[in-house]
Parts: sequence; C-alpha cells; structure tokens
Amino acid sequence: MNIESNSAEQHAMQQAIQAMKNGDPARAEKIASLQLLSTPSSLPLLQVLGHALSRQKRYSEAQKQVELLIGLAPDYAPAYEDMGSLLAMQGQFAPAVTMFEKALQLQPNLKLCRQKLAQALTALGKVEEASKHFSELTDRDDTIGKVAKGAELWKKGQLDEAMVILREVLAEFPDNVDAMRFMALCHFDKGTNMSDAEALLRRALQIAPDFKQGLHTLGSILHEQSKWQEAANTYKKLLDISTDDHQAWLGYANAKAHEGDTEASIEAYQKALKLRHNAPGVHMAYAHMLKTVGEQAQALEEYRLSIAQKPDLGEAFWSMANLKMFSFEPDEVAHMENQLASDDLSAQARVHFNFSLGKAFEDKKQYEKAWHHYHQGNQQQRQLLDYDPVEFELNLDAIKSVFNEQFVAQHGGHGHDDPAPIFVLGLPRTGSTLVEQIIASHSQVEGTAELPNIGAIAASTGKYRRDQKGYPEALLDANKRDWGAYGREYISQTKHHRVLNKRYFIDKMPNNFMHIGWIKMILPNAKIINTRRYPIDSCLGVYKQLFAQGQNFSYDMLELAEYYKNYVDIMDHWHALFPGEILDVHYEQTVDDLPSQVSRILEFCGLEFEQGCVEFYKNKRQVKTASSEQVRKPIYKSALNLSQQYGDALSLWHQELAPVIDKLPPEVIKIINS
Repeated sequence: MNIESNSAEQHAMQQAIQAMKNGDPARAEKIASLQLLSTPSSLPLLQVLGHALSRQKRYSEAQKQVELLIGLAPDYAPAYEDMGSLLAMQGQFAPAVTMFEKALQLQPNLKLCRQKLAQALTALGKVEEASKHFSELTDRDDTIGKVAKGAELWKKGQLDEAMVILREVLAEFPDNVDAMRFMALCHFDKGTNMSDAEALLRRALQIAPDFKQGLHTLGSILHEQSKWQEAANTYKKLLDISTDDHQAWLGYANAKAHEGDTEASIEAYQKALKLRHNAPGVHMAYAHMLKTVGEQAQALEEYRLSIAQKPDLGEAFWSMANLKMFSFEPDEVAHMENQLASDDLSAQARVHFNFSLGKAFEDKKQYEKAWHHYHQGNQQQRQLLDYDPVEFELNLDAIKSVFNEQFVAQHGGHGHDDPAPIFVLGLPRTGSTLVEQIIASHSQVEGTAELPNIGAIAASTGKYRRDQKGYPEALLDANKRDWGAYGREYISQTKHHRVLNKRYFIDKMPNNFMHIGWIKMILPNAKIINTRRYPIDSCLGVYKQLFAQGQNFSYDMLELAEYYKNYVDIMDHWHALFPGEILDVHYEQTVDDLPSQVSRILEFCGLEFEQGCVEFYKNKRQVKTASSEQVRKPIYKSALNLSQQYGDALSLWHQELAPVIDKLPPEVIKIINS
C-alpha cells in the first residue's frame, strides 16, 4: 500500500512539474491538489502547489501552502525561500529579507536565494548590505568549486591536501561556513587540534545559527571531547529546528546517557526509533539504557530485535552475555557458531561472538569449550588494540618517584577539605560494583558512576607548561593553593552527577588506584576503598570480560599477570605512604560474611550502620557496569574460586602470581580452600 502511494505521488509530481514547464500552472495546481488528498504531508507536492498558485498571482493561497510546508519541515530551507519570494512579489521586502536570511542560515549555498536577498535589500535602500551579497554571488561559483574540491579530498582521507584548499577559501572569504565545517572535519579526522575544530564551528554558527550540518558536526566534536552537557545542548538546538531529525535524537540520547540522565536518554532513543525503526544499532543502544535501569526483560527484547535486523551484530550478543544473570537459548548458541564459521564476519564481530560463546558454554559447565572461545576472543581483541606494558610500568614508576614520603610531608594537608567523595577503586571484576551498591544503599550516600575526572584533572596539570613536563612531574612545582584549587575543581566537575544532593557520593573509577597519592593531596578527607579478589579469580574475571573501552592490558595472559603485579606493587606503596587511610575489601570475605563486612565498610566511611546496606539488592538505583544485574540479586557464592574449573589453562597465572597469593590474608585463603 505504501509502495503504491509513493509511486502515485512520484507520478503526480512528474505531471505537475511538466505542467509548470508547459506554462500551465492551473493544471499543475489540479494535479497536486488531487494527489494531496491521498498524501497530504507530501513536501514536494506542497511546494509545487505553492509555486502553481504563485504563478497565478494567488499569493495569499500560496502563502497558506508554504506555511503548511514550513510547519511540516521547519528546517527545509527552500520553503523559507519560497515564502520570501511570495512576500517580495507583494512588495513586503522587510519580512521577505527575514525569510531569505532564514533560508541561507539553513543552507548557505542557495545561490538564487542570495540573489533574491540582495534584490530585496536593494528595494529597501540597504545598498551596502545588498552589495556584499551581490559581490559574494560573483565569487561564489569559484568558491563553491573550491569547497567542493576540499570536501572531496576530505572524503578520500587526503586531509592535508583538503586543508590547503580550505585555508585558501577562508583566507579570501573568512565567513564561508561550509569551508569552516569541512576544515573542522579535517581536524576531527586527524584527531588533533580538536579545540580548533570546535572554534571553527562555533564561529560558523555565529554567522549562521541554524546551520544544521554545522550543528551536527559540532555535536560530534563535543562528544569526542567528552563535553556531554554542551553536546546535549547542541543536539537540543537541532531538535528545536527540526523535531524529526533522527541523527539529532541519537546524538542527544547518547550525550544524555553519558551525563547520567538515563530517563532523558531512554526517551530520546524512543523518539529516534519512532522515526526510524529499522536501526539495529539504535535498538542495541536503547537496550543498554534499559539494562542500566534494571529493565532486563525489555532490554533483551531490544537486543534480540537488533539481531533480527542484523544477524551478524555480534555486539548485541555480547551485550546479552554481559547481563551476566542470563543464559542463551540453544538456537542462539547455534546462530553464533554459524556466524563464526562465516568468512564474511568482521574482526570485531568475531571477537564479540567468541566472548559470547565463552559465556554460553561456561553456563553449560562445558569449561574446555568456554576457555577455547574466551582465549580466542582475547587473542583476536589484543591484535586490534595498542597497549605498551613497558610504558604503563614506567608511568607507575614516575608516580611512585614523585609521591614519596618527603613530597607528602611537604604538600600534604593543603587540599580541599570536602569529605563528600568516597572512591571505590582497584582492578575490574573484583566486587567493586557490589561494594558500591552496599555503600550507595545508605541514606546519606549517592552512587554516581565511573567518573573520569580524577585522571583528567591530573593530566591537565602539565597542559600549558613550556618545558613540556606532564603529570606527575609537573606537580613538583605546585604551591599550597594549587592543591585546594584542584580539589575544588574535581568537586565542581562532578557536581552534575550528584542529582540527589546527598552528603556523600561514590566515584567508582577502577583505574584511580594509580592516582591515590594525587587524591590524598587534593582531597585529604576523601575515603578510599580498594576492592580485591583472589588473584586467579580476579584475572579470570577480567579475561572473560570484553570491555567497552580501556583496560587494554586485559587481553593477553602474561600482560594481565604483569599488570596485576604492578597494581599490587603500587597499592603497597600507597599503604606505606598513607597507613590506615585505605580500606582493602576482599570479595571472598564480603561474600562469606556480608553483615560484618558491611559494618566494617560503613565504619571506615564514618557512616552509621543501616540495614538497607545489607539488603543492597533492593536498591533500584541505576547501575551501568557489567555487574548491574548481579548486584540486584542477594549475595551468592557461585563465583568463589571459579578458576578451579579451568584447571591447567590458568597455569601461567598460578606461576606468575604465586608471590602475591602467598601474601594474602589467611582468612581469604581459608575461604578459598573451603
């Protein structure tokens, strides 16, 4: 039915246009009007009808059609040009100028519209303004050609050549917004000078505030820089221009998700899917948000819908596996095995399917098959990533060198005294989400997310130094006021995550373990909790996890073991520097005797005991990590010493981590051996 309707609409359009060409606007009007009875929201037919009425000098009727056209498509530049033309024909040059300018803001390369604007300005006696537009018209053909050439080179990835041409255009025409946008895209693709890319687009949008392509590109660049709030505002402006902009809804949903506004993100994904239902990636992203708020059943529906639309979407299968408290159906396991047998599968999809099958076979207690797929997936993922273990070890050595006893004695006590932050850190998959959920179930504490701010502010300490010194060496020159300023900056940056405005909040970024010295300097009253787990189980948990980003150390068995040893080494360093100020919480002890560990954790945080912390699984807060479904269930012990099931496959870790295991508390070893 829709196909027939589209076919009839296209046929009517062709006939109406031909009638206009034949000088018969009345026939064009009749054809367009009849077809609009069947397809009343057809933008092309409404535009043709407006032209036909205008040609018959029935201006008021034509205006009604164009007003309807603008109402249906408020970002359609030719509609504003048509309205401007109608007004100018009736001698209403001032409002015509407004319409022409609006059209050019939306689409700056409308040559005829610019000519009409210049003529309308001339009619109003604004000769100087008109002259500028006439001058631009005379140069614009050559300029359009240059911009088009620059755009073509950008699309081919010849970024330096494109930038040479675009610079030439901007040197002669500094207000050319199209050239600005493509120059910004070149900066974006090079991954350098993102601030220049952002500045170019902001300048373009000062000239043409409703420049849609510019707004879309700015949104992407802000997203790349993790400026989520600004990105959300940019996409919101796009949606103010056009509520049916599918990409704008997606950008807004993504930005809101990163901001932590899950409700707004879910609503935006729903709007995007109403506009374009056949969008597997969007169904999957929507499912991620549903998972975050605990709607597992609906999330599974969306994941499976994305797979129905794109059967090789391995990421959707891994997302289901990543729910943890979930098992694949037999036909889904068969589907994944068939996909892996295909020669057409992308490298990343192959990784996703291997990790998913690892989970599927582990659930069936077929550990040999499970290990085969986990190990294959890790080896394949390692080839796709850039990670230098030597560089990581050198970074830790530099941090330990700066943060020594003398340094702490000299600079300690000058940071911001706010006691609000509670840092839960350590290696991934060590029970950190469980500890976070326990503390966040307290009436005075708000759980936020894995916040990147501590590391980002640390990296910024060397940003503008002429000697190129970065973190941590840049801190050697810090004065008393700097420490408090950095602490206040952290509190300011994280404020928008604290939507409940509780006295304390949790930052659960695992990798903050390397920044404990930095945290203690800028926020001396912050609480620090280090989550630990039996080393072999810890490494296995990490090795079974395909991370969305970061944690590039985790995809090679030896590199993972070395990383673990480096983690233990720097934690020993921090314990020596700050005795009694870091609480180690072992997963095994928490699972074995939850009430006593809850009391211990709350006492360390200076909080009164509350039963709700023991019944953490009743907390309906949003959880974004891989353990989101696990912490919505009562405590269970099935994951204790799971590594035993994998036998000799883990012998490398047993050998490498034996010295670490020997130093574990006897209580932990007793639980492991029980």
